[in-house]
Amino acid sequence: MLALTKKRRTENGPPVDGGSIDWRELFGEYEDHELQGVALRGARTKEGLTQKQLSELAGIPQGHLSEMENGKRPIGVAIAKRLGKALNIGYKVFL
Repeated sequence: MLALTKKRRTENGPPVDGGSIDWRELFGEYEDHELQGVALRGARTKEGLTQKQLSELAGIPQGHLSEMENGKRPIGVAIAKRLGKALNIGYKVFL
């Protein structure tokens, strides 16, 4: 599981160094099933690819990518591995 280190705040005090949190906690406005799509859209955008370009690289229909990014289609292990390879990122971020 990925973890990020950040400064945590005490109840009403200043930030305190240390501790780690699950990266998903940083995206509290999203439901768990939406996080896969957020990760996919972010990785695709970071690589400067359109959905069409990514669909060609990963061999996945563009419509399926759109549904995955919008949380309407889950990302399974096989698809995550193809996306990870195409986007130069570890596939587990999509699971």
